[in-house]
Amino acid sequence: MSRRTGIYPGTFDPITNGHTDIIRRALHVVDHLVIGVARNDGKGPLFSTDERVETVRDEVLHLDNGGAERIEVRAFESLLVHFAESVGASVIVRGLRAVSDFEYEFQMAGMNGRLDPNIETVFLMASDRYQFISSRFVKEIGALGGDVAHFVSPRVAARLLNRFADARPKGR
Repeated sequence: MSRRTGIYPGTFDPITNGHTDIIRRALHVVDHLVIGVARNDGKGPLFSTDERVETVRDEVLHLDNGGAERIEVRAFESLLVHFAESVGASVIVRGLRAVSDFEYEFQMAGMNGRLDPNIETVFLMASDRYQFISSRFVKEIGALGGDVAHFVSPRVAARLLNRFADARPKGR
């Protein structure tokens, strides 16, 4: 039996508890998971690509299901199907939070299927307690001094706190 490799792409700016939930659950579907951290500077990320890769790697090391040895984290800036081909992935894992995510993801899966019919897209529904979490909202809450502890790990919360503290004018 051959090893099934999957890819879980995203910007992970920052990685949330919802992302780590999908990562844990994706390990039930694939033997090896490549987490692809998209460079995507057009989105104006809070953290650099290298910082996001480092953060995701740190979160993988702290997974409670012992799956870290089956996961690798890499940055990419090519078409997703080209990246998937380059790592030998036959599965793209996508998380869905709400029905509103489905239309976009459905279109992406269709386009990726046309670009490479050998790669399947698998959708994993977010667990109930994570369906409302998005990196964008986490950043907005953190930037305004709100508590993000329910949405990200303590390690990511500390990184956010430090980033926003560095951005605030001195003397305030």
